[in-house]
Parts: sequence; structure tokens; C-alpha cells
Amino acid sequence: MTTKLYYESAYIQEWQTSITRTLEREDGYYLTLAQTAFYPHGGGQPCDEGTINGIPVLDVSLEEDEVLHKVAQLPETTEVSCRVDWSRRFDHMQHHSGQHLLSAVCRDLVQAMTMSFHLGADYATIDVDKPELTPSELAAIEQEVNRHIYLNRRVVSYFVTSEQLAEMVLVKPPKVTENIRIVEIEGVEYNACGGTHVASTGEIGMIKLLKTEKQKGFTRIAFKCGTRALEEFNACQRILGVLATKFNTGKDEIIDRLEKWENEHKQLQGELAELKEKNNAYMAKELLASREGELVTHQFDEMTLKDLQALAVKLAADGEVPVLLATREDNKVVLAHSGSASLSCGAFFKAHLGSFNGKGGGSDKMAQAGFASWEDAEGFYTFARQELLGR
Repeated sequence: MTTKLYYESAYIQEWQTSITRTLEREDGYYLTLAQTAFYPHGGGQPCDEGTINGIPVLDVSLEEDEVLHKVAQLPETTEVSCRVDWSRRFDHMQHHSGQHLLSAVCRDLVQAMTMSFHLGADYATIDVDKPELTPSELAAIEQEVNRHIYLNRRVVSYFVTSEQLAEMVLVKPPKVTENIRIVEIEGVEYNACGGTHVASTGEIGMIKLLKTEKQKGFTRIAFKCGTRALEEFNACQRILGVLATKFNTGKDEIIDRLEKWENEHKQLQGELAELKEKNNAYMAKELLASREGELVTHQFDEMTLKDLQALAVKLAADGEVPVLLATREDNKVVLAHSGSASLSCGAFFKAHLGSFNGKGGGSDKMAQAGFASWEDAEGFYTFARQELLGR
């Protein structure tokens, strides 16, 4: 059986040991060690990474109480030097201890028990058994959890017997009946846990709650601790700095400036829509006057698909004839009519688009398609024009 050094101390970063077994599986090479400080996946905490004789450790898992290390290749010697990726390990320690503290505060302050914990590459989450938490409750939780960090409470871990366990008030009963490991935050809680933790709450640094969302009747709280929380703060400061520079104002006035900009933007959008409507009316009059028989056709150098569709609808309604339009901007073609024609626009596109490398479709009254190049779009436009004029 492997001696699990991470139970003796979460701070062991380097050690010498020997390989006890190697094996090759379909997905790579694995080995076991006489002693290991590499923590395997478990309890919501990801595994450690690092090196064995300089060879990257890709994954660590627990199989029948034996720690299995997946490596990029097998070492050439059985005596090996091991090193844990300390920045990753300490980040996990901060977040796992932070989760215990956060869960304890949620329980005591708002009577919300933690149902699950997940530590991701970006942030950590807990799911608590409350359908909703108010902004004031979240603010109180964040303030209280950081108060415990400032108090620098001791965090210790130890194994207990069933008899000793019976005398403890745990957050929830352990899943195992032997080798029960307790992680205690002094003066706060006892928790059955096999993870790696800091030695005192001060090492968590800080806990910042990021957001909440509803999750199957529970509330999911996303948070960051320590170094990740500092990086989050620095990222937000950079964004605020850029916004303050762009709006030529202090960070406290950015929201007011954004609201002013939003109102101005809405006003401009309204004015633009009015101008587009007038322009479409003028353009529709010109195109209808120059139409070819019972078909209106035109190619545009610069027009979005949305504007092309709006113009096609107006032309079809005003002229009571089919309308075929194309634009170079996105290599798009639109076909429409008001319902008076027997033509099915969608069926026509479906029957002929493939010959011109086009993709699209639509209803009986309107269809649109996009093409990989203007040559393909123009080719389809020319073909459709000839077909429709020949009807």
C-alpha cells in the first residue's frame, strides 16, 4: 500500500521514493510509488500535477486505496525524485479550506447546508439547499467568511475512531466507516474530509463571492480564494481603468456615463431606423420604376442581410411582384413576394442552391441564402433572374 504523504503534511513539495509497480494501459503509462504526496482526484478537488524524475505527472487517481500516477513516460530507474506543482497544490488548498469555511458560514448564518463542491480551473462552486439567497444575505456571508480569515483560525487534520467520531458534531456523516479523517477549523467546525488544506485560515487570503444561479432547486455560489481572488480584482481594475479612460471620467462615474451613452445610443438607433425607412421608401420607388417585367432585381455593394430582407418585404408589398436582391457585403441573396405569386421561394432555393455552393432556405414568401464567394452568389443571382423572368 502506498504511504500517503499528503495526509502527513499538505506542505510536502519534494521527496525521494521508489517505484513499486508499473503498468501500460490503452491510454498511457501508470506507476505506483512507495510514498507519494501527489493528491488524487476526490471530494470535489482535482488531482495534483508535478514531475517524477522530471517526467510530467498527467493524472493521479485512487484505485482500491492505491494511488495511481499517470505519466508521460516511464522512468528509467526505480529510485525516483518527485516534485509537486506547488502553485497548483496551494491554490487547491486555499479553495478547499475556503469552501469548508464558506459552507460553515452559510450553515450558521442563513441555515443553508452545502450539498456539493466543485473546484474548477476558473472558479469554485458550492450548491446550497436554498432556492434563493438575497443580495443582503450574500453580502453578510462574504463579510463573515472573511472575518474568520482575518482571525487566522488554526486548521488541523487527524484520524479518529468510531468512538471519537460519535462525540463530534459533524457537518454531515462521513461516507466511510474506518480511517475517518477530520479537518477541523478551530472554533468553527469539524468536517470529515480527505483533501489538502492550509494550516490556518489566514492562508486562504480572502474569499470573493462572484455570482449565484439556480440549480435544480438549490443555489449555486461561485467564488474565488487567495491568488485567484487577487487576479480577479486586478482584472476588474484593468477593465475599470480602460473604461474610465475611454469615457474620460473617474471609475465612480462610469455607470452614469454608460447609462447616458445607452440613452444616446437608443436615440441614434431610432433616428437611424427612421432614416432607413425613408431611404427604403425612396429606393423601392426607384427600383419599382425600373423593374424588368414582373420581377424586381438589384445588386448592392454594401447592405446587410437584415436590411436586404426589409427592403425586399417593402418592394414585394408595394409592387405585388417577386423581388430578387443580392449583396456583396456577406455574399447573400434574397427572394421574396407578397403572396400573390404562385412561386415558393423556399422550394426554389432548396432545388437550386446546391449547384452554386449556397446554403439557406425559407418559406413560400421569403428565402435567403449565403455563399462562400461573390462569384457563387452572383452566379445564383443571374440564374434565378433568368429562371424567374422566363416563367
